[in-house]
Amino acid sequence: MLIFIIVLVVLVVLVVGFVVVGFNKLRTTDVGAEEALGGIDVQLTRRADLIPNLVETVKGYAAHEKGVFEEVTRARAAVQTAAAGNDVPAKAAADAALQQSLVRVNAVAEGYPDLKANTNFLELQKQLAETENQISFARQYYNDAVATLNKLVLTIPWMFLTGMAGVHKREFYDAPEGQQAAPSIEF
Repeated sequence: MLIFIIVLVVLVVLVVGFVVVGFNKLRTTDVGAEEALGGIDVQLTRRADLIPNLVETVKGYAAHEKGVFEEVTRARAAVQTAAAGNDVPAKAAADAALQQSLVRVNAVAEGYPDLKANTNFLELQKQLAETENQISFARQYYNDAVATLNKLVLTIPWMFLTGMAGVHKREFYDAPEGQQAAPSIEF
C-alpha cells in the first residue's frame, strides 16, 4: 500500500510538473508572438512619422500633384489606426496601401531633377529605405514567432493545455492579394 501511495504521489508530481512547464511554454511563446507584432507596429509607425516630411519636401516641387498627397495622408492615417489594433490582416492591408502611395510620391519626384538632388529628400528616402528593411525584418520575425506558437498549439501534448493557458493559433502577416508583384504607376 505504501508503494502504491509513493507511485501515485510521484505520478501526480510529474503530471503537475508537465502542466506547469507546458503552460509556461505556451504563454511565453504567445507573449513572444505578441511582442513581435508590436515590433511591426513600431516600424509602421516610424515609417508613418517619416512620411509627412517626405510629402512636405515633394510638395514644394510638385504643388499640382494634390491627389497623390491626399492619398498618402489617408494611407498614413489608416496605418496609424491599424497599428493601434490587433487585426493582423488590417495591418497588412493598411501597410500595402501606404506602400502603394509612397510609390506614387516617388514617381512624382522622378519628374523633378532638382528634387531628386535635394539633400533633405535624399536623406528621407534613405531613412524610408532603412525603415522598409526593418519592417521586412519585423514581419519575418513575427511570422517565425507565430510559426513556433502555431506548432505548439497544434501538436500533442501542448494542444491539450491551450485552453488552460488561453493561447490559440495566430494569423501570419501575409501580403494582401496583388502585393506579390511590383505596382504599376500611371498618371
